[in-house]
Amino acid sequence: MVAITLNGRAVEAPEGTTVLEAATAAGVRIPTLCYLKDLNCIGSCRACLVDVEGEGLAASCNTAVREGMVVRTDTPQVAVARRANLQAIMDDHRALCATCVRQDTCALRDLASTFNLADAPGPLPEPAPWDADFPLQRDSSKCIKCMRCVAICEKVQHCAVWDFTGVGPSTKIIVRDNLPIAEAGCALCGQCITHCPTGALAARDDVSLIMEAILDPAVETVVQVAPAVRTAWGEGLGLSREEATPGRLAAALHAVGFDKVFDTDFAADLTIMEEGSEFVEFLGSDAPRPMFTSCCPGWVRFVKQHYPQFTAQLSSAKSPHQMMGAVVKNTLAAEADEAGRRLFVVSIMPCVAKKYECDVPELSTVVGATHGAGTSDAGLASDAPVAPELAAEAAPDVDAVLTVREFGRLLRLVGVDCTALSEAPFDNPLGLSTGAATIFGRTGGVMEAALRSAAFLITGENPDFSACDTTAATPETPWMSRELAIGDATVRIAVASGLENTSKLLDALESGEAAFDFVEIMACPGGCVGGGGQPIQFNSELAQARAGVLNRLDAADKLRYSHENPDIAKLYADWIGEPLSHTAHEWLHTDQESWQI
Repeated sequence: MVAITLNGRAVEAPEGTTVLEAATAAGVRIPTLCYLKDLNCIGSCRACLVDVEGEGLAASCNTAVREGMVVRTDTPQVAVARRANLQAIMDDHRALCATCVRQDTCALRDLASTFNLADAPGPLPEPAPWDADFPLQRDSSKCIKCMRCVAICEKVQHCAVWDFTGVGPSTKIIVRDNLPIAEAGCALCGQCITHCPTGALAARDDVSLIMEAILDPAVETVVQVAPAVRTAWGEGLGLSREEATPGRLAAALHAVGFDKVFDTDFAADLTIMEEGSEFVEFLGSDAPRPMFTSCCPGWVRFVKQHYPQFTAQLSSAKSPHQMMGAVVKNTLAAEADEAGRRLFVVSIMPCVAKKYECDVPELSTVVGATHGAGTSDAGLASDAPVAPELAAEAAPDVDAVLTVREFGRLLRLVGVDCTALSEAPFDNPLGLSTGAATIFGRTGGVMEAALRSAAFLITGENPDFSACDTTAATPETPWMSRELAIGDATVRIAVASGLENTSKLLDALESGEAAFDFVEIMACPGGCVGGGGQPIQFNSELAQARAGVLNRLDAADKLRYSHENPDIAKLYADWIGEPLSHTAHEWLHTDQESWQI
């Protein structure tokens, strides 16, 4: 340990610790903008200046503690220097705080208030041109060149979409090689958005599109909510985790004006029935190992663009919200038609990539192509999904996607007081779900849920929960792996989250260093609980805390196996027949190789 004096008191810190880390551990707050622990310690913003005796002012984020060091963080000289540096940043920042989507979570605005900064004195350049339709939006005039997006994209997400040119005041953040963003290999994970300290990066705002649908009397609006949304939707609204219950979430969606409110957890159970059945067939085949889960569109984009050799090994199962969209459009369209209305399906997701996914034409179904009780369709598991040329003509199964942040803005727009709402159930018949579906929102959850049902399909008995446990999967480890005995089979599984971890796993698979039968990948560190569409708290990683909420909900659920969901059984009996049937392939599966980025 190293002994230093911090603001007049003795403090000890491990050797190699920075002054910023030592101060934080001692409960002393030092402001930061560009700092991103272990990833971006470049001292460029100079907001973290401290006074080191005998040396003068230094950036605390990259200055290591030394034995006997005397540090002051609270002097007028330090405050004036920090303020001058922050004012220089403000002078080059187009401040539009009143209309900025980050007005409540902008780290620069918070410091501007603390240090009594002024807006830029003169006109500033307009933002550089950008593809307005792309799910990821950038306003270069709000960029403060902190390099956090560059660091997170390269070091955590392996995409290296962002780069920079110039030095000092001439520095500019650009898309690598000056490519159009749609051609730069972006996975749309949204991690650059959640780690940007200002409004320079954001998801495309589709709130107005949703309001138009809600207000149109000819439209029947159907909304669904992803598992991970229930862990975080209250964070931006001032609700505690105890107040932000799934029941209050359903009530809030009704209060906004949606006609039907469904739970994507139901479709997660459906996904398990299809993907679990697919995996059981896969185990008995000589197909190349491993089979990969396909629930995460950020991962699917990543593998198609960066490791296309693995695309054919993706599960053909659509993601849960796309399955729910297909089920809604195919089972409720006739009823809506009779009422003279058309269905408009909205997904509330913790994800930016879902905005892209819902527009993929090959994921659409031809509504009405298959009719009624699908029992006669059983046994046609080898049938291909709906033909791409037909899918291209079909309306999307999901019409629009809102991130959790957009959902919060929608609630504020309508004026919904969530604290005053009584809890309400999700609508039936697509509302009942199991604990297996709930844990889809965390890393390892899809794998664990799939194994619970796959083991039953193989042995006819429910496995012990601990046998399928994947809670050892964390963003801090490249991947978690284990071998499971299921009947006479030994199943080798792996789970990874974060695309840098994913790349390490894929490289190991390709080199033969690792070998697995079933692999789950989530693009965002920690899974959907850490998704790029979740509420933002600057320099706070909340994935683990949110995952704990899902685990508790799963443990408290009376139904914890997807194959025991009675509403799922009824859907198969009335409409689909059985997992992997002809109807199931038309509605719930896709050819992963047929559609392009």
